[in-house]
Formats: sequence, C-alpha cells, structure tokens
Amino acid sequence: MPDRPIYLDCHATTPVDDRVFEAMKPFFTEFFGNPASVTHQYGWEAEAAVNQSRTTLADAIGATPEEIIFTSGATEANNLAIKGIAEAYYSQGKHIVTVATEHNAVLDPCRYLQTLGFEITILPVQSDGLLDLAQLEAALRSDTILVSVMVANNEIGVVQPIADIGQICHDRQIIFHTDAAQAIGKIPLNVQSLQVDLMSLTAHKVYGPKGIGALYVRRRHPRVTLAPQLHGGGHERGLRSGTLYPPQIVGFAKAVDLALATLPEEAQRLRQLRDRLWAQLQSLAGVHLNGHPEQRLPGNLNLSIAGVDSAALLVALQSTIAISSGSACTSAKIAPSHVLTALGLTDDLAFASLRFGIGRFNTEAEIDRAAQAVITAVNTLRNNAINTPHSDAINTAINSPPD
Repeated sequence: MPDRPIYLDCHATTPVDDRVFEAMKPFFTEFFGNPASVTHQYGWEAEAAVNQSRTTLADAIGATPEEIIFTSGATEANNLAIKGIAEAYYSQGKHIVTVATEHNAVLDPCRYLQTLGFEITILPVQSDGLLDLAQLEAALRSDTILVSVMVANNEIGVVQPIADIGQICHDRQIIFHTDAAQAIGKIPLNVQSLQVDLMSLTAHKVYGPKGIGALYVRRRHPRVTLAPQLHGGGHERGLRSGTLYPPQIVGFAKAVDLALATLPEEAQRLRQLRDRLWAQLQSLAGVHLNGHPEQRLPGNLNLSIAGVDSAALLVALQSTIAISSGSACTSAKIAPSHVLTALGLTDDLAFASLRFGIGRFNTEAEIDRAAQAVITAVNTLRNNAINTPHSDAINTAINSPPD
C-alpha cells in the first residue's frame, strides 16, 4: 500500500484505537444479545455490559449512571437537550440563549424552535473566541429557560469558561446545556464543579466508534425534565427509544477510559506538538492564529494564511497531509466559516484558514513533515501568483495584520 497522507484532522474524527476495537469485537458475535431481553442469558450479558459502560462514562464526568442517556451521537444529544427542554418548559418561558460560534447541531435546532415561536438570543464572541460573561448576564431574562454554550470549539479549539457560565445560570435557576463533543477525554470534565445540567458527548472524537454518543441529564439539584424526541419502546428511561447497540456502547466507554488514564501526559504531549507546528509555520509571512492562544484544546491549531486560498492549498497538500479548512460537518458548503467570521475575520481570511487537529498517533517527525509541506505549498502558490493581475492585492494581504 502506498504511503497515505499524515492524518491531522482529529477534530473531524479519530481512528478507533486497537484496544477499543478489541473490546468491541465479542459483542458482535459472542455476546450479541439485546439488552432489553431480560428473560435469558444473552440479554443479561448485553445488559451487564451496557450497565458497566454507563457507569464508566458517568464516572468520567462526575455523574451517576442513571444520568447517562445513550444516543446516536452528539448531534442527537444536542437536539434532545435543546428541543427536549423547549417542549418540557415552554410554559415557563420561550427564550433560549446560545453563542454565535456553536456547532450547527446547536444552532440549527435553535433556529427550528424560532419557527415554533421561541425567541433565540445568539451572543457574539470576542476576537479571541471567548464569550463575554457580562454580555451573557445582560441577555438573561425572566423567561429564559435554557443557555447552551459548548465546552470547546470544534474549529478553533477555544475552551469557554464553563464553570463561570454554570454559576451564572444556577444563580438564576436557568438550565445550562453544554456540547462537550470535542472536550471529552481531552480536558477534565466534571458536571458538578462545572454546574452543568445537560452535557452532550460522542465517541468518535476520542478514538471510539462513530454512531454512538450520550446525553448527561441532571437528576437532582435541580432535577431536569426532558420531553423525548424519539418514541417507541420507552428505552433509556423513556427519554430515547430504540434498541441499544452494545458493541458501540462498550467501545465508547473503553475509549473514554483509555483517554482519561493518560489525560495529563497526553495533553502535554499534544501541546508540545501543536507549539512545534505553530513555531515552524510562523516563518510564513501573513500567517495569523485564530482563537485564544492558550485557552484552547491542546491539539488544536487554527490559522489563516493571508493571500492563499485554503481550497487551493488543500489540493496542493492532499497527497501529503489530511487537514481541513473548517468543520467537517459543514465544510462542503462554499461559504466562510461562521465561527471565523464571528471572530471578526474578513471573508478572505476566513477562506484562507486551516484547521489542524493533532492526535494520539501523531509524532514529531510527522509534525515536521507537515510543517515543511505547508511552507513549500504556500510559497509555491504565492510564487505562481506573483505575475497575476491581483499580485499587489495579495502582497498587501500578506503584509497586513488581521483586523
């Protein structure tokens, strides 16, 4: 098999760790029972595995097993949280607050609720991607029933002050939801200290299988009520009907368990690789970091290279490294990233962005090769553009700082 590109797109997805795959395999063939089949051994075996996995995931975020509801992924978990709260609490208010840099799996359900008469406040962020807490407090009203702010951004990796937001919400008895799809297994999470009421999780960002996620739903102080969005069997305490899939659930729990076992050491290693890549890429003129320089995921680097279209750059790099120019969920659309434009970037700089997601299996040698590949490709594209009619504009963009 020919050499494949270096994979640096771990915010889009991650490979399943071999140890996760080995843990999953028996549940395809040997322990294949339906966890809801409570009258025989095959069902009991599957149920026991699901219960153990539920406990593992609960322990990982400081919850109880009863507070973990399995879903098909973070998108479904976000929809269940947002629509479920809207339907359950609409008699108390129809105002929801979220943030401009949220994933579309949060923004789109909010937009849908607008068509049903709910009022959505979408808060801006500062130029570093962080939410202004004073603006959040000012946006809250007596009829606000939900605030939804993600832990870590999927494009720029910025980590929001979730504990402070949780305190603000709890002081006002407003339910607080956070999308932690990018954060689980990468930074410490505890729903009690963060004062989170609902937390969306997924497996495939942390070396687990695709197609499995979970929603943490607080059961006390306060007890959160959700209206189910799927009906048909009353599974998952009536909140999410559908036959559970033990191989995926076991894989999810194993992936999170492995990540937490080495979290501090791996976070430090990823930061070092990230900083090594950034140090080399700064040799390029017109390169700008997107997002807060420190308050971000350890493996995230998002930058814009002025005067170079990222689409052309990705084509030039596709045989060498696998990266993206934005969220994999929306990057097929020909539009600037809503996250980057929310930071105040021009369309040109937003279109000139690259997102590096460094992961568990990347090495220093790969980082060095990737940096050199980007530098070479950028210089080639710029040299080819020197004699174009737009060369003066390109030179101006390269030598001008971002707004």
